[in-house]
This record gives sequence, C-alpha cells and structure tokens, in this order.
Amino acid sequence: MSPDLVAEIRDLRVEIAGRAIVDGVNLRVAPGRVTALVGASGSGKTTTGLALLGEYPSGARVTGEVRAPDGGPVGYIPQHPAAVLNPARRVGALLHDIARAHGRDRSHVRRALADAQLPDGDALLRRYPHQLSGGQQQRLVVAQALLLGARVVVADEPTTGQDPSTKSRIVERFAAVAARGIAVVLLSHDLDVVRALADEVLVMRAGRVVESGPPERLWQAPRHEWTRQLLEADAAPMTTQADPAEGPSVLEVRNLTAVHGRTAVLHVPRLTLHAGECLAVVGRSGSGKTTLGRCLAGLHRDHDGEILLDGAALPRNLRRRDRTRLAAVQYVFQDARAAFDEHRPVLDQVARTAVRLRGTDGPAARAEALGALERLGLSGDLAHRRPGALSGGELQRAALARALLARPRVLVCDEITSGLDSVARRGLLDLLAGLLSGRGDLSLVLITHDPQTARLAQRVAVLEAGKVVEQGPAERVLEGAMGPAHGLL
Repeated sequence: MSPDLVAEIRDLRVEIAGRAIVDGVNLRVAPGRVTALVGASGSGKTTTGLALLGEYPSGARVTGEVRAPDGGPVGYIPQHPAAVLNPARRVGALLHDIARAHGRDRSHVRRALADAQLPDGDALLRRYPHQLSGGQQQRLVVAQALLLGARVVVADEPTTGQDPSTKSRIVERFAAVAARGIAVVLLSHDLDVVRALADEVLVMRAGRVVESGPPERLWQAPRHEWTRQLLEADAAPMTTQADPAEGPSVLEVRNLTAVHGRTAVLHVPRLTLHAGECLAVVGRSGSGKTTLGRCLAGLHRDHDGEILLDGAALPRNLRRRDRTRLAAVQYVFQDARAAFDEHRPVLDQVARTAVRLRGTDGPAARAEALGALERLGLSGDLAHRRPGALSGGELQRAALARALLARPRVLVCDEITSGLDSVARRGLLDLLAGLLSGRGDLSLVLITHDPQTARLAQRVAVLEAGKVVEQGPAERVLEGAMGPAHGLL
C-alpha cells in the first residue's frame, strides 16, 4: 500500500447467491481526506464501507483486496445507530466502558461528547439509548467512534435524522476530525453534506462506480446520466400544498405531557389533524418530535392527557387498542431495520399486517403486499429476501408498504425520507402526495428535518424543547422556521 494511504480497496467484488452487490470497486483512503460514496439505496455503498472493517453479508463470496490500516481500529458510524447500542446499558456506562478499554479517562468521554455535539450532563448520561431521539442516538455513536482513536472512520449517513443546525455542526466536526489526520469515508445520500465535506466523490449504481472525481467537477460537469439524475432531483423544489379546508378533525391531542423516566420531554396543549390533511412536525433533534409520534401510535405510554380519534379517546398503550384502532393509526419508524425481524422474509412481514389487522387470508395478503412493495420500487426478488439483504433505504420503503397495508386513517411517518437518495426521495414524496389526493380518508403526520419534505404538508407545527412554539399554514411557518427566529430548517 502506498505510504500516503491508510486503507485501500482493489477490485472488490461481493456476491450473494450469484448476484454481485459490489462489482469491481476501487477505493483509496488517504489520511486527513474525506472520500464520499453517493448513490441510490442498494447501490453498494454500505457493503463497500463495511469491507474496510472486514465485515460482509452472511454467505457472501468475496474477491479482490482490502488493506485496512495498521496501528489503529476502523471506527464505524452506522445509518441505524440503535443496532450498535446496547439497550440495557445507560449512555454513561456505554461511553465509560469504551474509554476504560482504550486507556482513556472521563476527560476523554467529555471531549467525545462535545465533539459529537452532545451535552455532558447527568440527565443524558443516565438515559438508555431508546430514550434518545434518532439524532441523539446517531451522535452517541459518533462519540463512541471518536473514543476508539480510529485512524479511519466510516460514516454511514451520519447526518440522517439531524436538523440542519445540528447537521452543520456535525459537518464541521467531521472536517475537524479530518484535519487531525483521520481519514473519513462518508456514505451519504445528502448531497449538501457531500458538497461541504468531500475531497473526492465516487458515484455508485448497481454495485459499480460509474463516475468519480472532485466534487466541484462532478457538480458542474457530470459525465454519467445517473449523476445528472441525482443532481437534478436534489435541486427540484417540492411545491408547497394549498391550505386545506377546515374539515372534521380525525386526530386531536389535548394537554399531552410525556416523560422519559422522571424528565418531562414533551408538552402539547392542543394539536389537531384534519381529515385528508398532511401535518408536518419539524424541530431540532431532541425537540420531542419522535416522542409525539410514538404517543399518537401508542408506542410511548408514559404520558398524561388525551389523544382522540374521531372524538373518542385512544388507549395510551397500543396493547390495549383493538384491531380497528391499531389499523387506524400506523407508525413508520425512522430506524426501519430495527422494526423488522431479521430472520423472516420482508414479504411475509409486510403481508402479516393485512392478515392481523384486516383479517385477509394468507395468499391474498401476500399478493397485496407484493403489489405494494413493487409500487414503492422493491422488486419481487428484494421482497423475498430477509431484512439484512436490503439497504436502509429499501427497508424504509418496505416499512411504508407494511403500514399502508393496514389501510390506516392516520399515517405517522418519522423521517422516512432521510435514508433515501434524491431520486428515490422525490419519488416517495410524489407517492405520498398521490395517496393523500387519491384517498380522502387518509391523513398524514410527517416528522421531518428536511424543508423540501415539509413542503408536502398543508400545515406545519414547530417543536422546540418539547413545546409547540408555532403552527399554521406550511408556507408561512416554514419561512419562519428557516429564519433567525427559529433557524430549524
């Protein structure tokens, strides 16, 4: 390996059941530089990044050469942080264990927390991972990687689920990490982050690198059609929806106060979702957006107040909701991988929704599930695989298909576009817009940090420190949320 490199991949090919998911990839990782891999979900970015750690999908046939760094581990920041966080250990115990194992003390833990944009406070250190927002979980994994003292950091969608303010700070932090001589391999759908960080960009499609070069050249003069499609979809604005007529309320929140342990994290005096409406809930990471969505779906029972469906109170705990009310309010998780059983094919898990909540027989449910998956861009081949063989973005679409099979009245979508490339994200938003216009009985709660995604909504509610600080028509509120008063988007 060249002395100016800390890691290198040569002609990597990874096959599963005779199908190449990575084919002929070359990657040179230099100290102090950021190399970005961009492309659609399932293009091979994560498989390539994990190769630097010596990890491959189960049953994979691997050829080519991977040279990892000497004298230091490879840090890995996954797209789904919950997958690498011990749910039974508090945050403080997790970090102190890593520090002790690598000969570091509490001052290194505090430094890692600060570098990852997390507060060094007892309240956070006492929490368990499931009591953190998706963005906070992501930053906790960043802190773990920094504690390892890695020479190479593979960051798989590190800004997924982050608000723009936090995203900007994380970009600055990764730039500072690179400035200390650590090589960063960035796997990302977020082209703004790639623009800000990358020294070199590799564009992947169907397991191959179709174009590479410095970001300035790729952005100004893309040579491959797929690169052009990614850039065009990223630049295309989402049209803000017209204000809805004040129809009947389908879901209403009254005096909701939610807690994690003894800490109050959310207080919403009143919030209403009208029939056929899309309501976007925006705010910084940790502002309470996900907790609100989980309360609506009966997934967070530690709350007071009322949640009404068609004027009737919903039980706090989903286990006390009957089949009709379970089907009526469906939740699509930000961390789609954690929402699937890794041992069963995706198609079976999607079809089970129709069987369990609507009483559909098995063959009919499977046929309906297959159709829903295909409409969301997942072919029959992907549908029959287990979750581990799908990318994060592919699993997000499968999770949406599963929720839609319940034929819900209310669909709660928690950052479901955050793991998608710009082309797939635009397609998914167009699909949701079509569902809203085609089904008068479907309403949507859209939890998001992305201003283009929020423009799908007719109304927007802004959360800050667990409180609704503003709500109203999307166009007016989004302008305020992007301005100096809030600066959230």
